[in-house]
Amino acid sequence: MRVLLTGGAGFVGSHIADLLTGRGHEVVVLDNLLPQAHSGVPEWTSELVRGDVQDMELVTRLLRGVDAVCHQAAVVGHGLDPSDAPLYVRNNDHGTAVLLAAMHAAGVDKLVLASSMVVYGEGRYVCASHGDVRPGPRLAADLGAGRYEPACPLCGDSLAWALIDEDAPLDPRSTYAATKVAQEHLASAWARQAGGNVWALRYHNVYGPRMPRDTPYAGVASLFRSALQRGEAPTVLEDGLQRRDFVHVHDVAMANVLALETSVSGFVPINVCSGSPHTVGELATELASAYGGPMPRIVGGARSGDVRHVVASPVRARVVLGYEAQVGFAEGVKAFATDPLRA
Repeated sequence: MRVLLTGGAGFVGSHIADLLTGRGHEVVVLDNLLPQAHSGVPEWTSELVRGDVQDMELVTRLLRGVDAVCHQAAVVGHGLDPSDAPLYVRNNDHGTAVLLAAMHAAGVDKLVLASSMVVYGEGRYVCASHGDVRPGPRLAADLGAGRYEPACPLCGDSLAWALIDEDAPLDPRSTYAATKVAQEHLASAWARQAGGNVWALRYHNVYGPRMPRDTPYAGVASLFRSALQRGEAPTVLEDGLQRRDFVHVHDVAMANVLALETSVSGFVPINVCSGSPHTVGELATELASAYGGPMPRIVGGARSGDVRHVVASPVRARVVLGYEAQVGFAEGVKAFATDPLRA
């Protein structure tokens, strides 16, 4: 199979390229090496077409003879503030629109899209009195007072988190999240209009070798690791009890390969997760211990748009893709303490 891999020099994309090549597939890597993620051409990148997915002429040329597209190119992470919105929309949404138009023109009908758990906003919550409920955004006054857990919008009682599946409503609560929802909607519309077929892989918190470091566009695992390398204690917001599913990049790459090798009809979203949630505080503590650095500092507060708990159901991925994470939390975090990061 010949695959066009956008963002193929990046964190997740480079691991996908390695796995695809190792399984005998032909890979065309396209990456514009955005400075938010790259200081230059990464050493692990062999053959690379340097260019932008927004370049219709270039993308159309690269699609010749391609069987499927694996679309990883995106600006990711929390970013700085709303002034980042044009950067996110231009690269994530306009870039995806150009890619889909070029795929339609070239007759390429299969797409594997890198989506994210951020499309859900808050995860799934259950009230003892009202069952499944959707809490509203957390108020600044509550966060400032150390009240981090969302309350039932109907009775105000405390809620229990639960595993979220792919049929949950989408509720983006940051600029990045809004652009990922838009990517999914664009891909879904393309699938209906053009007879295309899409796996939308909703990554949960990815970590592992080749993460970018020292950047506001990096994930929390990289921010913790970067602090430890500077000899500083990792800074944990809120009370450290916010819960996520940390999934190793090798497992995420394998999910992409399985999606490329598996037929799909229409638009199908999939959680890509480990199936074993942990708190952010646990991640910081385990990483600091493995690194041999100072223990984390719990500092309270919260970033605007942050959500409390997002933990995923792995069932659909197992049933339709045969995907199950192979790298356990303890094993992966211990390795991550010394894994190479991208400068």
